[in-house]
Amino acid sequence: MRLSQKTLPWIGREVQTGDYDRDTQSVGIVHFGIGAFHRAHQAWYTDAAMNAGERDWMITGVSLRSGSVADQLNPQDGMFTLTERSSRGRTTRVIGSVREVLIAGDGQDAIVARIASPDCHVISFTVTEKGYCRTTDGDLDFEAAAAGFYPIVTDALHRRRAAGLGGLTLLSCDNLSGNGRVLSRLFGEWLEYSAPDLAGWFAAECRTPNSMVDRIVPATTPADLTTLIAQLGLRDEGAVFTEEFSQWVVEDNFAGPRPHWEDYGAQVVADVAPYESAKLRMLNGAHSLLAYCGLQAGHTFVHEAVADPSLRALTLRLMRDEAAPTIATSAGQDLVAYADALLARFANPDINHRLVQIAMDGSQKLPQRWLETLAANQRDGQACPAILQGLAAWICHLRGANGAVDDPLAEKLATAAREAEPTVALFSNCGLLPSMWQPSMADRAVISAHLHR
Repeated sequence: MRLSQKTLPWIGREVQTGDYDRDTQSVGIVHFGIGAFHRAHQAWYTDAAMNAGERDWMITGVSLRSGSVADQLNPQDGMFTLTERSSRGRTTRVIGSVREVLIAGDGQDAIVARIASPDCHVISFTVTEKGYCRTTDGDLDFEAAAAGFYPIVTDALHRRRAAGLGGLTLLSCDNLSGNGRVLSRLFGEWLEYSAPDLAGWFAAECRTPNSMVDRIVPATTPADLTTLIAQLGLRDEGAVFTEEFSQWVVEDNFAGPRPHWEDYGAQVVADVAPYESAKLRMLNGAHSLLAYCGLQAGHTFVHEAVADPSLRALTLRLMRDEAAPTIATSAGQDLVAYADALLARFANPDINHRLVQIAMDGSQKLPQRWLETLAANQRDGQACPAILQGLAAWICHLRGANGAVDDPLAEKLATAAREAEPTVALFSNCGLLPSMWQPSMADRAVISAHLHR
């Protein structure tokens, strides 16, 4: 039997469960992109809030394309387990904060109705970097946006305004630098294009706070699910497995009510930028380095790659010598200790985080993970040998060294990577990914030397 509201009383005694009445709670949050990362993070914080007595923050999850998460969670009344793995062992908890999963397309009317309801106060997003539908110049790709969340949210906001309801908080939780500002700008471009009458109302009534989210959530495997059955006494097709560590920093900029997430471990602050920069440039930057260089070295998982002495040293160099000096820290933010803590997290053998999973969508990730660091160091006359080695490994990846490339620009990237001067074809002003970093002759020579080893 599967986990559900009906079978919950039969679950194993060592598994933690909430004690709030889910059936009497209204949906206060609609979340786009309800994958494992959201379930291990925002849904987890929100479950803690309702378990402490806060009401009416149930989540309606939205899948924009695939029905797989709906198939996992809807037969389970939205319930799933979260298992934390650490050196001290494992703890498993049933998360009850998700009410349902709707799929864009056939379920669009229902999604619009949930957002337009007076009970809804927050729309949140983990749609990955490519889900924001940006061009290589960072502007909105209107054709791609028409198949994403933009028209759905627009329809719902039209309905809210017509009903005399207030605006909403649109909360991006994706790995974008200044993600709230990016969402505000892109959504503003969409409204000026498709619904100019709504643009002023959106600017006045809605808010888009910046946020930074940090928790390593590897893809759940069939072996994970099989092992979990013995613990639960039930099947859980929506289970997520993660590390003990979790961090969520959110700008205090909301349009209306919200859960008191800060009472359960989140940080609500005036300025997210120092935390965001550290996460993007150090954690995410190191992850991408380990992914491309680790795959090149024949490794499969992050913990294997970081155990490789040469890759460990390279990762430390990126974090401490190349990324950390570019970050303007907040009071009490210790980047040396942060780098050491990241290495310990990466080395956790219970978190089987696949390098190929991290290697996906490099064209969307590397600008904020590597190119901003390169540009900052270039302005200061400093070299970045670790990132340059990572770029060479990425170019090899684009050439097919690790199999098929999973990226929205895969074909164009492969063509550019096979040019006689791939660094120029990718990163110059006229390249595929124009950026604030322009590779110097010395940079190109370093990358070329790694490519010809």
